[in-house]
Amino acid sequence: MLIRKGVWVAAVVASFLLAGATVPSSRAQSIFPDQTAYTTDVCDRACLYGFVDQYLHALSDKSPSLLPWAKFVRFTENNVSLQVGDGLWGTISGLGPEDLRAADPEHGEVVYFGVVYEQGAPSYFAMRMKIEDRKIAEVETIVDRKGSGPGPFGDPAKMTELPLMKEDVPADERTRRARMIALADGYDNTLQLNDGQIFTVFDPACSRRENGVWTAKDPNPDLKSDSLLAVAGRLSCEQGFKLGNYRWDDRLRARRFPLVDEEKGLVLAAGFIDHSGRLKKYTTTDGVVHDSPMKSPHSFCLLEMFKVVDGKIRHAEAIFITVPYNMPSPWLQDSGD
Repeated sequence: MLIRKGVWVAAVVASFLLAGATVPSSRAQSIFPDQTAYTTDVCDRACLYGFVDQYLHALSDKSPSLLPWAKFVRFTENNVSLQVGDGLWGTISGLGPEDLRAADPEHGEVVYFGVVYEQGAPSYFAMRMKIEDRKIAEVETIVDRKGSGPGPFGDPAKMTELPLMKEDVPADERTRRARMIALADGYDNTLQLNDGQIFTVFDPACSRRENGVWTAKDPNPDLKSDSLLAVAGRLSCEQGFKLGNYRWDDRLRARRFPLVDEEKGLVLAAGFIDHSGRLKKYTTTDGVVHDSPMKSPHSFCLLEMFKVVDGKIRHAEAIFITVPYNMPSPWLQDSGD
């Protein structure tokens, strides 16, 4: 193994071949497209999606040696640097039907949101990959397993695709890269210390789904429950934020926006939401006093995709896990800011 800036780098091909994990060439050829068939220097959308398919096939087969790895690889699972082949690679038992993707050929980035099974149990799964010279240089994954923290957790087996997220945005309604990042960053500013002020632009129909749970504009709202999630699910994104429903989100730090897909109107955000647990009660802008749901110090580590149409955030899709309070990111030199 090699070490690069404190991140584990695995020479997985050699190690797995030495361990006897060989694969017949005919099988590999039938699963994986020939990357040399592409005639342009840029790995376009089809090329990047091809890497997603390769990765998922190899992951399901528990065979990382099948993949074209760069000389130096950075791999994390749930915000911890691991050797390629560790973690989910050893426990996966299947893939769910959910399949949300976005591609950024300009920066060689591709993202996938879906569902994985481990020993038969489903979990929410998010993966970001960076491709350099048609080889996998970075893999960042989040596996949200049931019972791992206080955040919402739906039923991964019932996860359904959202056509809105897969549709191309009409050319006259697309938003440029820098503006999309600004909108996503403004969303984070709105969420941090949420007091009713809005620092981004929302579509009136803006919806949000987190770990499979609708937390804004639920298409099938629970009209009988008065729980925090049920009430939030009946409101749009902007309505919930204007009430200051998330006052207990103390900080959203270590923000990154590694992927922008202008054609699909998707921007990927990464970061941490810190909860100090000090806030016992808070008052929303309608004068109602609430008990804070965050009772102890912890952080959420997340990957979140925003759908932007005509300069407005239309949907937010997030997968996140609970991590130790103020946990740093292995993807940043200094993640304390």
